[in-house]
Amino acid sequence: MALIFGAGPRYGSASRAAGPCTARRGRLHARPQARSVSDAPPPSGSPWSAPAVELSRIDLNLLVALDALLQEQSVRRAAERVGLTPSAMSHALARLRDLLGDPILTRAGRRMVPTERALALTGPLHAQLRALEALLAPPAELDPSTLERAFRVMATDHVVTLLQPGVERLLAAEAPAVDLFVEPLTPVTMERLRDGRLDLAIGVFPEAPPEMRTRRLFEDRFVVVLREGHPALEAPLDLGAYLALDHLLVAPRGTPRGLVDRVLEEQDRSRRVARTVPHFLAAVHLLPGTDFALTLSARLAAALGPGLGLALRPVPLSLGSYALHALWHPRRDADPAHEWLRGVWLRAAEALPAPPEPPVS
Repeated sequence: MALIFGAGPRYGSASRAAGPCTARRGRLHARPQARSVSDAPPPSGSPWSAPAVELSRIDLNLLVALDALLQEQSVRRAAERVGLTPSAMSHALARLRDLLGDPILTRAGRRMVPTERALALTGPLHAQLRALEALLAPPAELDPSTLERAFRVMATDHVVTLLQPGVERLLAAEAPAVDLFVEPLTPVTMERLRDGRLDLAIGVFPEAPPEMRTRRLFEDRFVVVLREGHPALEAPLDLGAYLALDHLLVAPRGTPRGLVDRVLEEQDRSRRVARTVPHFLAAVHLLPGTDFALTLSARLAAALGPGLGLALRPVPLSLGSYALHALWHPRRDADPAHEWLRGVWLRAAEALPAPPEPPVS
């Protein structure tokens, strides 16, 4: 749809007014209408007429020049105002006259005075240009204390247990009006990041989509967790003893196979996964009343194990460490509030104690 600044014929053309059409004998005929003074064409021989203007065809710099001309009512001063030469401003005025079908400024002795059309444009044009400048200006510096916004984050209960206490301290101190809604990771996490329904995902993402932005938050490693008094604690836990145990596995989708099983398969070995639960906290709280072994995050085991009567041992396999990342869609990159939110989770991660070294026996 074209945005119309003015309507009428171009310079030097004739004008015709057409009224509503009526049907007669299967043909359309224009029905004459009475004209108001404003509908009448310009007088014969007038060099100025108002053409229809499509906004998409306008050099918007002309509007800046027009604003300067209307404010200064002088080609020289308008040129100085916007940093052009007088010759360039004269050329812009000529283009504006052709565009609007109006002289805009006319001679009155030794000075220039605005036409009626120019006077009508002066206030609205100036206000719209200032509004456009404000719209395109860089965002104001964020003040978290005044931020009122809801953020949605997906994370495992492992991440929530370790990081959210620190996050809550920072939110309470810096942004008490911010709402934070945390949900578990799901198979649609990436889709929700893409469509904007999710602000941040935190977890282990070995195959994150390439368009996503990531930030490393912290590293963790695995330990074996057993209840205090477990018979396997009476001797160092070697690989044979480890494989002889019944294992509890955190499996959000219920599949009794994880990293440990893939590593064992490479060695032509296997273990018995006797139980799966969907959440880390459920697994930790299940252990004290059983003889299951749980291969778990060292940081989470150190945080919860002592209070639940659990003992930690090294894993007799080379599993290495793993990193947890914050993941977000690039549409959020330049959002100051989102950048602050990412920083909150990062600062909470940086405040974590180092993962413990479990005793061998």
